[in-house]
Amino acid sequence: MSLDGQSVGGPSAIVLGSFLLDRTAIETHQHDTHQLAWASRGVLTMGVDDRLWVLPRSRALWIPAGVPHDVRSTADTNMVSLYLDAESCPLSFEEPTVIDCSGLLGHLIDHLAGDVAPEPRRRAEAVIFDLVSPLPVASLHVPLPVDERASRVAEALLADPSDPRTLSDWGRHVGASGRTLARTFARDTGMTFTTWRTTARIAASLPLLGIGRSISVVGATVGYATPSAFVAAFRRVTGTTPGHYFQRSSRSS
Repeated sequence: MSLDGQSVGGPSAIVLGSFLLDRTAIETHQHDTHQLAWASRGVLTMGVDDRLWVLPRSRALWIPAGVPHDVRSTADTNMVSLYLDAESCPLSFEEPTVIDCSGLLGHLIDHLAGDVAPEPRRRAEAVIFDLVSPLPVASLHVPLPVDERASRVAEALLADPSDPRTLSDWGRHVGASGRTLARTFARDTGMTFTTWRTTARIAASLPLLGIGRSISVVGATVGYATPSAFVAAFRRVTGTTPGHYFQRSSRSS
């Protein structure tokens, strides 16, 4: 990871800019402050427990103080974070929340990441709270099985979601019957194996879609024979199409 940002203090916010190389991973950590994380360039994938959010430039993620989270980048990414005092902050989202950054808010965060004199900084920071607007974007849940054999299958599929092997095939690989693995996935993840694998494939597709890869390329990369099969699976998991998932907010300028 390469970091070239510096923190800048103000009456209500500390701004930290970081440059993350492609496929950088920041392991699970937490802050005493609230964090608003945004990519001015590139795409961030942020995780809390087994929930994932994929954040192109038009979105940021609000992470409440004390919530453990991890970060991954897709392509070279400029990550800018606002850290806000938990006691004095007028916003009170209790859960990680996707925020619309398609309009003025993104420009304002970018502005605050620069060298701004104290008085203009105070005025700019005062506007932030009026611009924070949640977006109805669901996270994806890809829980890992507890069972060691099923966990090996899950880890292999997360590494290569296009792997077409059936549960019987996997059973021969990890030393368990297909039926045993099916029961284990259902018990440990609350999903059938088929549903779990579909969800994992769609989760893997989001960062690629976020950097502008075509539906046909992304679908093939995560294991679908045709673009239409990929779009159908995407809709089953997210409730919408890939194009609408990353559509700019109607409030954008």
